Amino acid sequence: MGKALIIGAGGVASVVVHKCCQNSEVFEEICIASRTKSKCDALKEKLDGGKTKISTAKVDADNVDELIELINDFQPDIVINVALPYQDLTIMDACLATKTDYVDTANYEPEDTAKFEYKWQWAYRDKFKAAGITALLGSGFDPGVTGVFSAYAQKHYFDTIRQIDIVDANAGDHGYPFATNFNPEINIREVTAPGSYFENGKFIETEPMSIKRVYDLPEIGPKDIYLLHHEEMESLALNIKGIEKIRFWMTFSESYLTHLKVLENVGMTSIEPIEFEGKQIVPLQFLKAVLPDPASLGPRTKGKTNIGCIFQGMKDGKERTYYVYNVCDHQECYKEVGSQAISYTTGVPAMIGAMMVMTGKWKKPGVYNIEEFDPDPFMEALNKFGLPWHESFDPALID
Repeated sequence: MGKALIIGAGGVASVVVHKCCQNSEVFEEICIASRTKSKCDALKEKLDGGKTKISTAKVDADNVDELIELINDFQPDIVINVALPYQDLTIMDACLATKTDYVDTANYEPEDTAKFEYKWQWAYRDKFKAAGITALLGSGFDPGVTGVFSAYAQKHYFDTIRQIDIVDANAGDHGYPFATNFNPEINIREVTAPGSYFENGKFIETEPMSIKRVYDLPEIGPKDIYLLHHEEMESLALNIKGIEKIRFWMTFSESYLTHLKVLENVGMTSIEPIEFEGKQIVPLQFLKAVLPDPASLGPRTKGKTNIGCIFQGMKDGKERTYYVYNVCDHQECYKEVGSQAISYTTGVPAMIGAMMVMTGKWKKPGVYNIEEFDPDPFMEALNKFGLPWHESFDPALID
């Protein structure tokens, strides 16, 4: 079918590479590129020899000219961005310059401000449309599959969706006193930022981690869930008709929150540069360097994740509730691709999103969020490529 350039070489990128190689009919050739080429080479060595041809390259994803040169050299049909969210715009600029389709898993955020908004990427809509290329934003799990779940619910089960509660639960145990399941810098910025929820046309801000509930999740049981701000609420508020309220919830253990509070209190989660021994350092980036690498957690992590959406609305004049979710086992993920479930649940949808664009099912000039396309082929692919989903038409609701 074609060629994909994968930018990034961390835990999520590793899953994307594995899954592209499992789907060689679509991904005939891939190039893995990052600032640290040795990581790309290690992935190539692990998977080389199959039907998918693999090459590697060194690239600075902050440098548009380097990206353009690499894209022109490799000539991919699509760029799969699984680098850092800070690099979304430079990679989009390179895709525009080379007229290459684009997909990512998380929205752009400035490196010096913990701010999650789509406005920077939505500003590219007219440019991508004029160039005749597609940008698919947020093709991870949340954002990503949660948007597909929402589009699927809207298409098949509701005339109007009034409320969406997104619940992201990780019941995995890696054995460390404190570690993050994905990039520590991004994870901690997300958790320590003010929370928010969407209600009646506006976002209402809350103090970080100030709203807590307990929810009994299939296969992992009752968990403490906390209200956070999350980027997919912004696009779902525009794209789901009749929506009145959207909330995003995530599980955290008391141990995690205690460690995080101490680190916050002593200034280690700050993104403001400080001078140390004559050099400027960012405390959060230093903390990232001393914490366990999320890519190393795979062999240690046991337990399951459960991520899904609870919907309330109307169908044929009657009230309806609907819950659709995926349960993923950390150890099963590690056996298959050498990564824990957090990387797996992001990497699989990134490959599927790229496949949707490459095969023409979601090919449309412009910049789009994932819920703006037909959800059915994506939902089918989730079952095929390792993220089967389950449904309930009588779920417990979150007050």
